[in-house]
Amino acid sequence: MTRMTPPQPLPPALYAAFDVFPSAKGAAVHIDRFARRLFERAGGGLLYVLGNAELPAGQHEGTVEILRYRDGPANLLERALGFGCTLDRLLARRGGALRLAQFRDPWSGVPLLQRVGPDCRTIYEVNGLPSIELPFAFPAIGPATIAKLRAAERWCLERADCIVTPSHTIARNLVAMGADPQRLRVIPNGAEVPVDPLPPAPAPWPYLLYFGAVQPWQGLPTLLYAFARLADFRDLRLVICAAVHPRRVKHYQRLAEHLGVATRVHWEFQLDQSALDPWRRHALIAVAPLTECTRNLEQGCAPLKILEAMAAGVPVVASDLPAVHEIMTDGRHGRLVPPDRPAELARALRILLEYPQLRTQMGEEARRAMMDHLSWECALTRLDAVYAGLGLD
Repeated sequence: MTRMTPPQPLPPALYAAFDVFPSAKGAAVHIDRFARRLFERAGGGLLYVLGNAELPAGQHEGTVEILRYRDGPANLLERALGFGCTLDRLLARRGGALRLAQFRDPWSGVPLLQRVGPDCRTIYEVNGLPSIELPFAFPAIGPATIAKLRAAERWCLERADCIVTPSHTIARNLVAMGADPQRLRVIPNGAEVPVDPLPPAPAPWPYLLYFGAVQPWQGLPTLLYAFARLADFRDLRLVICAAVHPRRVKHYQRLAEHLGVATRVHWEFQLDQSALDPWRRHALIAVAPLTECTRNLEQGCAPLKILEAMAAGVPVVASDLPAVHEIMTDGRHGRLVPPDRPAELARALRILLEYPQLRTQMGEEARRAMMDHLSWECALTRLDAVYAGLGLD
C-alpha cells in the first residue's frame, strides 16, 4: 500500500486577493509590492489569487508559493464563493503554522478569520468594497445580495486585527460603517519614478494619455466628449492604454465614432509596466476623469494612474474629488476640474496645451512630490510599521 504524504503546512504568512495576478491592472501592482514586503518580513509565504488559462495553477518563486483559483464558474459571485470555499479547504488542511494573514476582500477574509488560530494576526487591506463597486458592473444585482456583501465586509472589519487602506477618504467612510479607528492605518499608494525611456514607437505625437481600467466610475466618456471639443488642435491625439481585453472597450470605441474622433484616438491594450512607461513619460498631459458617484465618494479611491503619471513627470488633469486632493494639488501638479463636465475638462486641457512652460513646471513639481513622499518605498516603510505593531519582526 502506498503511504499518503501528509499535506505540507502553510508557510508563516499568507496574502489572499480575489484578483488575477499578475495582470495589467493597478491592483496587481499594489499586490506585488505589498505581498513581496510581507514575504520578505516573514521569510516566505503563500500568495492565493485568481488565475486564468494563461497562468499556471501553482508555482514557486524562491520561498514564495503561488496558488491560483482558475476553475470557477463564469458568474462572478459564484466564482467569488468558490474562491473562498477553496481557501477554506486549504486552511483546514494546511493552516496550522500560519502567523500572519493579509487579505483584500471579504471572500478571502471570511474563511481566513473563521479558520486562523489565536496566534495568527490578520490585516484587512481595504482598497474597495464589493458592496459598492459591483452594482456598477452588474446593475441587476439585487438588494438582498448587496446586503449580504455589506454584512460580510462589516464582519471582516470587526474581526481583523488591523485595517489598512490607501486614502483618508476611504478611512472616514469605513469608520462611518463601524470600523474601529484605532485599528485603521492609512498607507497611501505609491509609484516608482522611472528612468527616462525612449518614446514608444510608433507614437502619435503629440498626445494626451488615459491609462488604466475602464469601469464606469473611471469617466472615460467624459474624456471622449472633452476631446471632441479640442478639434482645433489638429495634430493632437488621445492615447488610451486600457488594462483590459479589446472587447471590453467596444462601446467606448462606438462613442468615439459617434463623436467624430475615432481616427484621432489610439488604443493600446493590457500593457505591462515596462511597456506602459514610455507612453506615460512622453505624454503631454495625463487625464483621470473620475466620476462623481458612490464608488468614488461614499467609498473613496486612491487612483494609481495619478501617482504613476506624476512619477513620470507629467502634469495631470483630474476630477476634483476628496480622494484626489490627497494626492495632488491644483495648480501645482496639474489641474482639478469638476467631475462629469466635459466642457470644464476641455477648458483645463486647452490651457495646459497652450502653455508648454506651465506643463513642464507642473510635471517637474509632480515628480518631485512623488520622490519626496509618495514613492512605493514610503508606502512600504509605513507597512513595515504595521507589521512591527503586530509582532512580525
